[in-house]
Amino acid sequence: MTERMASRARPAWRRLAALGLMLACAGGRCVAPCVAGEPMSAVIFAYRHFGDDADPSSTIAVEQFEAHLRELRSGGYAVLPVPDIVAALRDGKPLPPRTVGLTIDDAHGSVYSLAWPRLRAAGLPFTLFVSTETLEGGGSRMTWDELREMADAGVVIGNQTASYPRMIEQDRAYNVGQILRAQDQLSGVLGEAPKLFAYPYGEYTTALRDLIANMGFDAAFGLQSGVVHAQADRFALPRFTLNDAYGSIERFRLSADASPLLVTDVTPADGVADGNPPHFGFTVDPAMGELDQLACFASGLGRAQLENVGGRRVEARLPEKLASGRTRINCTLPGTDGRWRWFGAQLSIP
Repeated sequence: MTERMASRARPAWRRLAALGLMLACAGGRCVAPCVAGEPMSAVIFAYRHFGDDADPSSTIAVEQFEAHLRELRSGGYAVLPVPDIVAALRDGKPLPPRTVGLTIDDAHGSVYSLAWPRLRAAGLPFTLFVSTETLEGGGSRMTWDELREMADAGVVIGNQTASYPRMIEQDRAYNVGQILRAQDQLSGVLGEAPKLFAYPYGEYTTALRDLIANMGFDAAFGLQSGVVHAQADRFALPRFTLNDAYGSIERFRLSADASPLLVTDVTPADGVADGNPPHFGFTVDPAMGELDQLACFASGLGRAQLENVGGRRVEARLPEKLASGRTRINCTLPGTDGRWRWFGAQLSIP
């Protein structure tokens, strides 16, 4: 183990998180009530910029962010390092009720100057996904020295390619080069290769998912809303995005308390729409109960008409075309425990 790696081994918050996990789950079973038939789950949040008014879709006001941290500190949540959440889901280990993980994309300077001091003061772990060549540009971006300082203090660093391209528009060789270049740069500075990956813009295809799975990563994250759980694809995990528009404390609480809406056979399978309006559908797991209150909402269009096409297969009928580019469809279903079940998809519209 290198000196830098040793200095980061088992920081205080990681030891406390592990202790909380042992206290919450004894003998392999949750002490707190668990819903029968549902897998262990956690909510992962994604932030990007902080206190920057230039782009409300990618930034969150400092006051809103501070409200989130107060909620996490006082609301009975178990905020664990994202690698620990991934490992628990992979290995079938229990997680405490209301487990939350925090991530930040894009090593913007506000992460170092505004977000990290507040997270550190709150004692909350987080993962920072980095596109390495943005650090070299200076300006509003973090520097390599700042990244090294954060990593030495225990911040988990993930790979988000070298230059943040739209990977779905590139060929396999180009994407491999992007990933490996970032891995080499991060390994040289941090002393170890990242094990977590985040897709730029949250966009991925089946081929990209398979590529990441075969390159030694433990998990990969998109930007579709939803809850990670033991049955989820570890290389297409959802995250709730928080920004000025979707960062109210009410929305934060609603998302943090969500449970998974278990579905299979989602179409389109790779996140790229086959037409516009897209053909969107999925099959709901029988454990989810009755579907009378299932609802899906498309960005810019509102609630979609749902049609049961046989068994538990559901398809959304959208009344008109969606805007080109990235769009989202979120589906919810009230749970028997008073929480909302949640499944979301991000679609790339030609």
